Amino acid sequence: MFISGFIYILGETFKGLYRNRWMCITSTGVVMVTLLMLGLFMVVNLNVRHITETVKEQVEMVVYIEEDADRATLEELGSLIANHREVARVEYVSSEEHMGRLRQQLGGVLEGYDTDLDNPLLASFEVSTEYPEAVVRLADEFETYPGVSAVFYGQGYVENLFEVTRVVQIVGLALMAGLATTAVFLISHTIKLTVMMRKKEITIMKYVGATNWFIRWPFLMEGLLMGFVGAVLPLAIVHYLYRISVEWVAVNELMFINLLPLETVMAELSLYLIPLGIGLGILGSMFSMGRFLRV
Repeated sequence: MFISGFIYILGETFKGLYRNRWMCITSTGVVMVTLLMLGLFMVVNLNVRHITETVKEQVEMVVYIEEDADRATLEELGSLIANHREVARVEYVSSEEHMGRLRQQLGGVLEGYDTDLDNPLLASFEVSTEYPEAVVRLADEFETYPGVSAVFYGQGYVENLFEVTRVVQIVGLALMAGLATTAVFLISHTIKLTVMMRKKEITIMKYVGATNWFIRWPFLMEGLLMGFVGAVLPLAIVHYLYRISVEWVAVNELMFINLLPLETVMAELSLYLIPLGIGLGILGSMFSMGRFLRV
């Protein structure tokens, strides 16, 4: 019984797809374009997020210590910062170490300058936080601690980085929601035409005792197949385009463009686009059939 029912459902599915082949091809093509746009945006979004997260990981603050701070104040300050629950790492850097770094960066510019006798640089604590977004708030807090001369974390630049990241995430969610809604509408419209063409047949099946799910399955399978094909083809196109992009960046040695590996991107896209395509297809089918099953 199960096997015969399954064969019937498959037969009706492919019959429905063949009878409305041009509409199905058109609808699948539009769904493919919709999911392709979504896939391309996800690729851009993934790489922007990767780059911003990489930059965020490098965000740290420098807590400069007052020149006349005694040892007790220095130890108290170091303890307060190190024991803060949002601090991941603390490193003390003496004024001599700061000067050594400066000499290394500037090369021979400081040649002849006696840095041991005249060193204007302050000692500091270099602090990394558990969450980069906490830097701005913690900088304001640390400025109130005893012995602190100033706190530097890249003021202005860091706030802009966090704001851009937030805007990208909001725009991404809005675009994905809009594209998903469009795909549901297109598939639903296609299935609805098929259902209307077979309205009389569905009514007869209902009167002879067929269950709603028995009638619904072929249409759900149509939506599933359209959604699946509409998701797989964009994945193939994105794979080809992204592989070319990665190779182009490598050939031109654009090391400042830190793209994610091809395998990582495709695994992420497959995780979302295929279930999304199938889910949208099934959802579109269910939306289109509700009133036709109430006989």
